[in-house]
Amino acid sequence: MNKVIVGAQWGDEGKAKITDILAADADLIIRYQGGCNAGHTVVVDNKTFKFHLIPSGILYKGKICFIGAGTVILPETFEKEVQNLAKQGIDVSGLKVSPLASVTMPYHVDVDGYCEDTASKGKIGTTKKGIGPTYTDKIARYGLKIEDLYDAEALSEKLDIILPLKNKTLTEVYGLKPYSKEELTELCAGYAEIFKPYVCFDWQELLNAHKKDTILFEGAQGVMLDVDYGTYPFVTSSNPIGGGAAVGSGYGPTMIDEVIGVAKAYVTRVGEGPFITELDNETGEKIRNIGREFGTTTGRPRRCGWFDAVTMKYAVLAGGLTSAAITKIDVFDSFDEIKVCTAYKDKRNNRIYKSYPTNIYTHKYLEPVYETHAGWGVNISGIREYDELPENTKKYLARLEELLEIPISVISVGPNREQTIFCRD
Repeated sequence: MNKVIVGAQWGDEGKAKITDILAADADLIIRYQGGCNAGHTVVVDNKTFKFHLIPSGILYKGKICFIGAGTVILPETFEKEVQNLAKQGIDVSGLKVSPLASVTMPYHVDVDGYCEDTASKGKIGTTKKGIGPTYTDKIARYGLKIEDLYDAEALSEKLDIILPLKNKTLTEVYGLKPYSKEELTELCAGYAEIFKPYVCFDWQELLNAHKKDTILFEGAQGVMLDVDYGTYPFVTSSNPIGGGAAVGSGYGPTMIDEVIGVAKAYVTRVGEGPFITELDNETGEKIRNIGREFGTTTGRPRRCGWFDAVTMKYAVLAGGLTSAAITKIDVFDSFDEIKVCTAYKDKRNNRIYKSYPTNIYTHKYLEPVYETHAGWGVNISGIREYDELPENTKKYLARLEELLEIPISVISVGPNREQTIFCRD
């Protein structure tokens, strides 16, 4: 069974752990979108590994980990991540990079940083890694792909097209320094050396060879950050939804059997944008501290709130979810009461929304409609079987299944691999 791992909230749901566990039974793991603005953390034998670009399955020997065409790659970050894994004794010989992946250039990082630092209104809250500007140039057909680094003639022609427009924009719009062709040509030569051991020019043969094997597709961010279906414009610049796997991997949709949506037992968000169940109080702080909710990429404290079944039900639809993996439910071990948002109420006219309203500029008028569940008051981090969970934990999970209308297939009760309960194959 080929599976897609999708973030079902605003990212940071624990996708890396679920990917890492399921990668044990996969032959090929593909990261299909996003860039180094993503932060995936995996804990193995109490040792922490942090990923930004490289598929989480790299921790298993003998696996092929492929970074697909839907990704954008900042070469310096890629190089650093590979070096850090090698220092930790991880074999990266199975790592492959699509020649069709896009390259994040220095001017992309310049523009991203400028826009974030100078925005007085409509600030997105990006990681300033140049991801959005890279995707912008990709869609505008002014981007560079990995394969261009190995074709001097193509690179020269592309830079002749890109640079006049890019430098005009850099200097006249942003007041930033321009780049010379010689400077970028030299830089790209260095990038070519970075990717040389990993670029997979025969990617079609690679994917065809694995058609009958088990494939795991790994997404970054989450459905609510999808550029088309998320809280636009406070979103990422790619498609984290299940359908994005068919675009960014090189395989068509007929290769996908299951889509597992990963969600915390609560909700977090990094960056700007609406968040109706956000808890800007002691309860939110308690969740943040117990859950260690600080960004892997930026270290920023994450905004925390109660589980939002409205956005999650939307994620089931738009993300194509066939089951859910619920993580960090152990964070609630010391809570007397746990709330779940089942609808929104418009304060202007008392209208009730049970389906997600996509016009985020109306969200300032919306408030959550909660139902309250009793806590369980015991440490569940050592439990490995569903039947051994406290009754109130099972009631909470059963209610989530009822609201979402999909089964819960995985429950995570801690950061380590073994702190996982499988509810179905």
